[in-house]
Amino acid sequence: MAMNRNRRTTSLRDTDTRLNESDKIEGTGSWDAIEWTTIDQPVSRPVPHGLSDFLYEAEEVLAEGYGVLVNTDEAGTLFVTNFRLLFLSEGSRDIIALGTIPLATIEKFNKIVLKQPAGPRQFDKTASRRLLQVTGKDMRIIIFAFRPRTKQRRAVFEALLRCARPTRLWDLYTFSSGPSRFSNTSPRVRLLNEYIRLLGMESNNSSVSMVEDGSFTLSNNWWRISDVNATYDMCSTYPFSLLLPKSIRDEEVLQACKFRARSRLPVISWCDARTGAVLARSSQPLVGLMMNMRSNADENLVGALCTPLPDGSKGRRKLYIADARPRKNALANGAMGGGSESSSNYFQSEIVFFGIDNIHAMRESLVRLRDYLDTHGTRSSDGMSSFLRHGGSTWGGGNLSSMSASVSTLGDSGWLIHIQNVLAGSAWIAARVAIESASVLVHCSDGWDRTSQLVALASLLLDPYYRTIKGFQALVEKDWLAFGHPFSDRAGMPSFSGSDVELPRQSSSANFSSSPIRQTPGSFPSQSPMSQAHTSNNYSPIFLQWVDCVSQLLRMYPFAFEFSSAYLVDFLDCTLSCRFGNFLCNSEKEREQYGVSGACGCLWMYLDDKRASGGSSHVHYNLFYDPSKYEGPLLPPAAALAPTLWPQFHLRWSCPSEAQAGEVETQCRNLVERISELQMAKEVAERKARETIATMEAVKAEIRNEKQISSSAMNLARKTKRENTIIKRAIQSLGCRIHVSGNDECTIDIESNQPERITSSPSTRETEGSLHSYDEKTDTPISVTLTHDDDDVSGNPILRVCENLCPQRTLDGGCKWPDAGCAQLGSQFVGLRANYEAFDRLSIYDSYFKLE
Repeated sequence: MAMNRNRRTTSLRDTDTRLNESDKIEGTGSWDAIEWTTIDQPVSRPVPHGLSDFLYEAEEVLAEGYGVLVNTDEAGTLFVTNFRLLFLSEGSRDIIALGTIPLATIEKFNKIVLKQPAGPRQFDKTASRRLLQVTGKDMRIIIFAFRPRTKQRRAVFEALLRCARPTRLWDLYTFSSGPSRFSNTSPRVRLLNEYIRLLGMESNNSSVSMVEDGSFTLSNNWWRISDVNATYDMCSTYPFSLLLPKSIRDEEVLQACKFRARSRLPVISWCDARTGAVLARSSQPLVGLMMNMRSNADENLVGALCTPLPDGSKGRRKLYIADARPRKNALANGAMGGGSESSSNYFQSEIVFFGIDNIHAMRESLVRLRDYLDTHGTRSSDGMSSFLRHGGSTWGGGNLSSMSASVSTLGDSGWLIHIQNVLAGSAWIAARVAIESASVLVHCSDGWDRTSQLVALASLLLDPYYRTIKGFQALVEKDWLAFGHPFSDRAGMPSFSGSDVELPRQSSSANFSSSPIRQTPGSFPSQSPMSQAHTSNNYSPIFLQWVDCVSQLLRMYPFAFEFSSAYLVDFLDCTLSCRFGNFLCNSEKEREQYGVSGACGCLWMYLDDKRASGGSSHVHYNLFYDPSKYEGPLLPPAAALAPTLWPQFHLRWSCPSEAQAGEVETQCRNLVERISELQMAKEVAERKARETIATMEAVKAEIRNEKQISSSAMNLARKTKRENTIIKRAIQSLGCRIHVSGNDECTIDIESNQPERITSSPSTRETEGSLHSYDEKTDTPISVTLTHDDDDVSGNPILRVCENLCPQRTLDGGCKWPDAGCAQLGSQFVGLRANYEAFDRLSIYDSYFKLE
């Protein structure tokens, strides 16, 4: 719909319009340098006709408002759907990616009012601008501006209140869209297949029937698949099947689970079928305040993780117990009944503390990093402090990637230090298993956050299978989904609590204040509802941090991974958006109990479909992948564990130019695309060449056939010519007159007392005493006239009998043929003219040829 408006752009950096602190009302931020677009007249716009082209299946528009995306100073329409905020550019009529964010990816949103100076004749009145700040979990902070007194911001804000944080899980978009064509096959079947692979029994494949009838309890010499938790009664946050030492009975398992927090007893997560080394996980032991509580069942279970050494070596395998927490935190947990193991209680064991901070420290670190990047990015939501946006630079010539060299330049966020701690702990675990062939038991407090990070990352280093796309899926489903990482709590989404699926609405900003850059003194953000996870401080980017660690390994070992950094970004976006049901709820039990897998689409199917559309050159594939280079474990040295920012994820919104892939990778991908195009052109040319060759062969075969036919025709023509010559001479010897004419008919005139005409035509027929014939072997028309000669043969010198040549001549000079009439033309014997009717009068007893 056409819009009538006058646009006036005002730079708030100018000294005559810069606001003093007294001019700002509560709710303002630092907006001094924002390029502002003013709309003088109210605008009401229906949904554009082309909007349906951008909507997903079952996506519905709930509210809309015309505004400006402050980050890029671009005007357009902001739509609130049941899945996302969608910003449609007014000029290009395309979706602006920065202003389009899934509702589930929104961490918080609030209203801000910016008070503007009055005009020269408006000393008593002040105008204000309505802003809507949206902060995403994917490292973006976006600002939308609306014209005052149009109530468009209110409509958008209220729609966000209703939809951004639903109180029921069923209100999420993924349940409205359904599985569609991305249906999710049974995750439990895939988990069993991974267990079977670890046992070295790839010839066996699990099925839904095996899960239903409980016939999946396979085993090898050391380990077995147990169904002790098939009904989730033993541990509600563990999977239905567990990989346990073969020597431990289920009764001992049920006893051992009582000694671990939340009954998360030690179980095998990864094992080496060649050496017998295992990587196990659990929660903290319940040793109590005095650290003196013990459990024989737990000690036996942990001891059974140490199988005999291979090659008949004497002694037992060493056991490392890796506690992910700082030592002081582990001791502090003793006051609540938790704590850590004592090496004296576990045979030939060693306790190691990694000092990784808890979920609250990770959340605050990411908030500081996000604010710092937004402040200094080229598309900052705070234009005044964005030096890069106005042509300046704060470090390294404006190269954001260079700030990874010093953690202090990241605004003391501490994010890279946390990444380094997780990487170092995982590398240490992988080295113990690969080099010493030792077994390692990993745990933190509950065993589902830091434990999942360390175990999954160590498995990625140890097993090349997990570095493929299919293996990466199996790893995530096993160590994150099946073993109960609370995705709903950590992502701030509703979850199930027993049978109650209703969650109360809570405040969004009670625990998440922006950094000093985002909130100046006197700011007053409006309240918006957030999930129970936020208010209980359970929201934390634990899984995002782990994917960040994977990207660091991909950077260090570019030839070892089948997937690319772009694959990790798309995978993480799908996880944060809650568009699919794979990462909903807090445990496998909840997803199975409420049928989430069957009611929602599957993320893995969606990613597979995207790759299938692009073939082997799709951006999800790593161009440098060469599995032959790293067939064994990856053991990075300590010096290599120096993490940097992940440009494709951290910088894609604040500084898109830096977020592009590295120069070498970009050039290689461009070359691969060019090679792919040339390959396609080559295939087309080869196909056309094959078609041309086939056509030429067909033509050659046809020419050979025609040549054979022509040769046969020529031979037949020569034969016919000879026959015609003989016939002609024979007719001439009978005293006929032959005339050759140039017309299409041949006539033969036979003269007796009255000449008889015989006409030859293309068809042979006999009508009214005339004979019509045509020689199909030759097209030469002839006219023949036959006359009966009454002259005496003996008196005609031409018809004199040639006694030397006649084969019917008798020795006495007689003739064996009755009434024979012989003729000689020139010196050549031509033929006979005889009375053939004489044969009819002969009987078998007549001695016709007897000598007289």
